[in-house]
Amino acid sequence: VVENEIQARIDNIFSNLERLEILSSKEPPNKRQNAKLRVDQLKYDVQHLQTALRNFQHRRYIREQQERQREELLARTFTTNDSDTTIPIDETLQFNESLQDAHRGMDDLIGSGTNILQGLRDQRVTLKGTHKKILDVANMLGLSNTVMRLIEKRAFQDKYFMIGGMILTCVIMFLVVQYLT
Repeated sequence: VVENEIQARIDNIFSNLERLEILSSKEPPNKRQNAKLRVDQLKYDVQHLQTALRNFQHRRYIREQQERQREELLARTFTTNDSDTTIPIDETLQFNESLQDAHRGMDDLIGSGTNILQGLRDQRVTLKGTHKKILDVANMLGLSNTVMRLIEKRAFQDKYFMIGGMILTCVIMFLVVQYLT
C-alpha cells in the first residue's frame, strides 16, 4: 500500500513537472534558461527516486521469493530412496550467484544509462540556449550590417552631391568673373 502511494505521488510529481516545464517556457527570456534548468534538475531527482523505489520493490520481491522457497523446502518431506531428494546444490548455487551477478550488472547498466541519458538531456537544454543566443546575435549583426550598408550608400551619394555642388559653384564663379570683368 505504501509503495503504491509512493508511486502515485511520484506520478503526480511527474505531471506537475510537465506543467512546470510548460510554465517555464513562458518565463521572460533572461529567466527562462534558469527555470528550465531547475525543472530538469527536479526531473532528474524524481527519476532517481523512481529508480530507488524500483530497486526496493525488486529487493522485496527477491526476499519474498527466497522466503517462499525456504518455506517450501522446509515443508517438504523427504523419504529415503526418493529420487527427488538429490539436489545439485553446487551447480544451482553457482548458477544462482551468476544470475544475481548478471542482475546486479544489468541494474548498474540501467542506472548508468539513465545518468547518461539525463546528462544528454541537460546538454540538449544547454545547446538549445546557446543556439538561441547565437541566433539572437546573428539577427543583431544582420541588422547592423543592413544599417552599415545604408550608411555607406548615403555617404557615397553625399560625395557625389558635394562634388557636383563644388563644380556648380566653380562654374557660377567663373561665369560671374567672366561677365562682370
